[in-house]
Amino acid sequence: MKMQDDRNLSSFKSTFVFGTATAAFQIEGAANEDGRVDSIWDRFCAEPNNIVNGDDGLVACDHYHLWEKDLQKLKDLGVDAYRFSMAWTRIITSTEKEISQTGLDFYQQIIDRLHFYQIKPFVTLYHWDLPQYLQEQGGWLNRDTAYQFAKYADVVSSHFGNQIHTYTTFNEPWCSAMLGYLHGIHAPGIKDRKQALQVAHIILLAHGLAMPLLRRNAPMAQHGIVLNMGPYDAASLSEQDQLAAELAESENNDWFIQPLLEGCYPALIQEIYPDELPDIESGDMDIISAPNDYLGINYYTRQVICHNPSNVTFTYDSVTPEEAEVTAMGWEVYPAGLTQLLVNLNKRYEMPPVYITENGMASDDDYDEVLVNDNQRVKYLREHLYAVADAIEAGVDVRGYFAWSLLDNFEWSEGYSKRFGLYYVDYVTQERVPKLSAHFYKDFIRRARSR
Repeated sequence: MKMQDDRNLSSFKSTFVFGTATAAFQIEGAANEDGRVDSIWDRFCAEPNNIVNGDDGLVACDHYHLWEKDLQKLKDLGVDAYRFSMAWTRIITSTEKEISQTGLDFYQQIIDRLHFYQIKPFVTLYHWDLPQYLQEQGGWLNRDTAYQFAKYADVVSSHFGNQIHTYTTFNEPWCSAMLGYLHGIHAPGIKDRKQALQVAHIILLAHGLAMPLLRRNAPMAQHGIVLNMGPYDAASLSEQDQLAAELAESENNDWFIQPLLEGCYPALIQEIYPDELPDIESGDMDIISAPNDYLGINYYTRQVICHNPSNVTFTYDSVTPEEAEVTAMGWEVYPAGLTQLLVNLNKRYEMPPVYITENGMASDDDYDEVLVNDNQRVKYLREHLYAVADAIEAGVDVRGYFAWSLLDNFEWSEGYSKRFGLYYVDYVTQERVPKLSAHFYKDFIRRARSR
């Protein structure tokens, strides 16, 4: 195994970035402090039966008050970068575009401390927490929301400029559009394909509108977007399953990456859903397809697809192979899928440099007040890091890897029932306990640097 480790470690050049990640709504808490206003997730949590155990983000990990201790953990891990999101709801607090200096100051102190620790700030502007005041004006179905996002991006980048190493406009537009507007399990909880595809288009438009403003205000920074992706493999060699997998990949991967890189939506989706396509105005696709400095990819698992004509929503199902190892989310552990995804994207598209901006797993972690033995997560992280190395050796320009997540946190519709963190969080005492995976990741980074 040592030879395999050495081979893979040699793929990580001295400039390769190792980091970890969080998101504002999932960790900050302090929902009613210092002028923060409601987001769509505050409202979604307040509605019965939306979140496991009726959980909400009102306190979460209380990172708003414990940020210094949490950033110390980044220093302890020895990471190069920290990917975190800013809450739109802390920065622009009304339809009158009131800018909160308190909100900007909160993130300024985080950025200052990261610089002191020589950790690069990777900032996500939107990690699903749309201000409720915009939702009440139509949310992402309202084209004006794209322009409101651009103004928000302008405010943030005008204030922080080149202090931020890397700006991400959106995290996982697929989740905002498909989970929020097609599956209905994320805020705002709607089930309508036409609305979902329209939301996806407006979010991508918002990304494109923000890019020139970010470049103007922070010319030394990197600017891009993060997509969640995975392979869509057919369950069999049957023609029906093969076509179902092609449809699933077009709908869930290509619908988001193709307009960004090629300025058009997949022909297969346009053919199959002609009555559910978004309204596209002249010039939109040119705005959306402006060059990106990088593309972030979040990878957790693959999907194995079989044809199912009785599924009126999709005509296909995702199935878990027999005997597959799964996570606490029920997701197949499939490291080879990360290499497969990266290599195939590199063949299919003219790709910008890539960061793996999220990768991790939920497990049922045992807490003993000293160390959390999460051996499955250690194995998961190790094998996925090696999968990244394999992609690099195959010619993919991968420049960094971020473990999800620094802390156990509010896991959206799953509430606090699922744990993804390198650090265990006791939500009663707010104590953080390092898991075995934190020690593994720290050691992996050290070994990669000391070759």
